[in-house]
Amino acid sequence: MKLRSNVLKLALFATGLSGIVAEYVLSTLATYFLGNSVFQWTMIVSIMLFSMGLGSRISKGITKDLLQKFIYIEFTLSLLAAFVSVITYSASAYYGYVGFVIYLMCIIIGLLIGMEIPIVIRLNDKFEDLRINVSSVMEKDYYGSLLGGVFFAFVGLPYLGLTYTPFILGTINFLVAVGLFMMLRPSLIGNVKSRLTISSILVFALLIGGVTFAENIISYGEQSRYKDKVIYEHQSKYQKITITQSKEDFWLFINGNQQLSTVDEVMYHEPLVHPVMRLSKHPKNVLVMGGGDGGAVREILKYDAVETITLVDLDPAMTDLGKYNDLLLEMNQNALNHEKVEVINTDGFNFLEDVHEYFDVIIVDLPDPKTIELGRLYSFEFYKLCYKQLRPNGLLITQAGSPYYAARAYNCIDTTMAAAGFTTVPLHNQVITLGEWGWILGAKSGTTGQVKAALQGLNYDGIVTNWINNEAMTLITSFGKQAFPDGEKKVEINKIHNPVLFKYYLEGKWDLY
Repeated sequence: MKLRSNVLKLALFATGLSGIVAEYVLSTLATYFLGNSVFQWTMIVSIMLFSMGLGSRISKGITKDLLQKFIYIEFTLSLLAAFVSVITYSASAYYGYVGFVIYLMCIIIGLLIGMEIPIVIRLNDKFEDLRINVSSVMEKDYYGSLLGGVFFAFVGLPYLGLTYTPFILGTINFLVAVGLFMMLRPSLIGNVKSRLTISSILVFALLIGGVTFAENIISYGEQSRYKDKVIYEHQSKYQKITITQSKEDFWLFINGNQQLSTVDEVMYHEPLVHPVMRLSKHPKNVLVMGGGDGGAVREILKYDAVETITLVDLDPAMTDLGKYNDLLLEMNQNALNHEKVEVINTDGFNFLEDVHEYFDVIIVDLPDPKTIELGRLYSFEFYKLCYKQLRPNGLLITQAGSPYYAARAYNCIDTTMAAAGFTTVPLHNQVITLGEWGWILGAKSGTTGQVKAALQGLNYDGIVTNWINNEAMTLITSFGKQAFPDGEKKVEINKIHNPVLFKYYLEGKWDLY
């Protein structure tokens, strides 16, 4: 009897572990396919908890053969948990939009987990008093949740990715179900025993088949998202990195969003780097935030006066790609391995809070501020830290998205930098594969007119560039009249406690792109 009680509690421990990891897998998938991480994580967790409550209510209707039905629920849960990524990627290959599939699986998995907990409490009622029974069962479930969270954060996502982590969950639920079946087997009659035996063999076969073919299926689903051939993909702790190739050119994507293309990356990197470097009188120490592909560092290294380049990028998977991937090495000319370059993998905001060095130029080359997390690196507080770490007459430039597709987001970055004390000058350029793109340059001294005039007077004698020249400086610092109503709307300052920027970005006219 004690053994059966312990096995039941072990089942709840496994349910807590696999349940919380299933939430995290679904939330990560939803973020990757649907965007807006805060919204997706909030909704997935909330809907799954609601579904668990609904499952608990449904379990009242289960009155007979509780242990057998619990085993069937475990079998079903093991298959759903194992195939969650495979199902999502398969749906993306054939239907495109996968939001319905992800949320449907969230509901079904939540229902099954919610049904399990009351059934185990009722089964364990034979072995323990009510007060001990409820507390011990719930305790094991919560302990499992903690272990599941630790597993997902430190092992699952970094090392197994979204391809194989779900199969670990499925295997755990399967083993629990088989253990209960073996414990129950001597007391079962022929038909029930046969059905459970056949079910366990079928589930085991499906799990083996899934593990065998999951990578190919997911690669097929991933390929369907891109028009060109996927030649590299990696799910890091922080993001999904993908490289596609067409003839001689390649494209780099993060979470499905284009970061650069060798077709025209110089039309992005040169306006990002050269105006601010040329404007700086003594660019000895340069800080690059983001830029793990190495394109910005390649351009900075063209200035002999530079003594140190500190590149801060959160994701080591991205900077390792910039250091060792043959395609990126050719593009960035081995820039990240240069003796002047120090690569630091940490959060940019935290780095600025802790660093004691000062810089002449700060270049911010980060993904678009489409989430609250990224918006933190475009915030008033972030720009105040940049201002503090810049030497007198120091300069800052940040990529700022599109001044036309997302005019309010672009203006918000400009307004926020100005509020932090910078004299700002907007820049823009037509990047073939990105459309009209923009940057905001900030100076610690001078008026907007003075800084703009200095920019327009820059020349690039002695610096090898592929696109930018004196004539280009006149073009990229000049804007016509405001042609779109969104650009004339008032914007708030983007602050950590008032993160408005990501909303402006998501409200942009990206359907025109």
